[in-house]
Amino acid sequence: MHELKVTMLGSRGVGKTSLLTAMYEQFANTIGNTDLQLTPDDESSLQLQERLIELKSLPDTFEVKTTVQSTEDPRSFIFGLGRKGKTPSLLLNFYDYPGEYHLQGSPAENRKFVRELLIDCAAVLITIDAPALMELNGKWHQFTNRPQQITDFFQKAYQDLDSPRLIIFAPVRCEKYMQTEKGSLELAQRIQEEYKSLLDLFSSDSLRSKIIAVITPVQTVGSVVFSRIEIKDEKPQFKFRKTGHNARYNPQDSEQPLRYLLRFLLKMHLENKRNLGFFNFLRDVFGVDKYLVKAIHELSVGCKINKGFVILQGDFRSNN
Repeated sequence: MHELKVTMLGSRGVGKTSLLTAMYEQFANTIGNTDLQLTPDDESSLQLQERLIELKSLPDTFEVKTTVQSTEDPRSFIFGLGRKGKTPSLLLNFYDYPGEYHLQGSPAENRKFVRELLIDCAAVLITIDAPALMELNGKWHQFTNRPQQITDFFQKAYQDLDSPRLIIFAPVRCEKYMQTEKGSLELAQRIQEEYKSLLDLFSSDSLRSKIIAVITPVQTVGSVVFSRIEIKDEKPQFKFRKTGHNARYNPQDSEQPLRYLLRFLLKMHLENKRNLGFFNFLRDVFGVDKYLVKAIHELSVGCKINKGFVILQGDFRSNN
């Protein structure tokens, strides 16, 4: 079975697993009348269910620590994508790794592992902690999100790139900034400012035609807002509160990264270009499974392109 590999890129505590959980949990609510089904394998289902239970049982006030140590190994979340009630047509494989790989003192082989993921994966979700980016004029952005290190990873991994890539900047925990159009636009603008070096790399002569880059904000809980930052042992602790005592887990726009991901597949198929490397399988898959083309097109129509959702590079509009 053909496989599409996706890297969940981000430092410790930025919310990679929470983002993936919200994406999966909300997928069933967004497929409408399509005949599309996303099915995790057993291990992925168990891990996502555990994280979902945690997100649904958050107290009225809670904190997100950037100093939590992880002993987990790299994880792979595997989903079958195909027709309801049928064997999946392809696999989506999301790679998540411990955020400690970004820290000083991490063994060189860990950083090599991340670079190899970027080389091998067709799409990358750069998870961004929105409060670290936005609050106190971004005082804790470098500490939390590590934008320069992420740029360095791409500089080394994308040398002599020979096939298309989709890069999704996914700010999470952004409920506070998405309440107004002004706030959402400010969030998108800050991302473009703080990741300017990376965006300049993507728009260089050698990469411009190969990179599609978008911003898709995700309210990963939906029923909470950022409250304040407290400092403990010279490290930030980001405090959040629920919007009400009985406020329930209600993520917003968590399906958008998947919509863009699937739209990317459709674009590769419709353009029908030669020499697409590992994308060659798409012509075979979609040629047989025409229902998948229809379902992906129906999903892609809902891709947002305003109020903080931005196509930074590349053009999907011809696929509508």
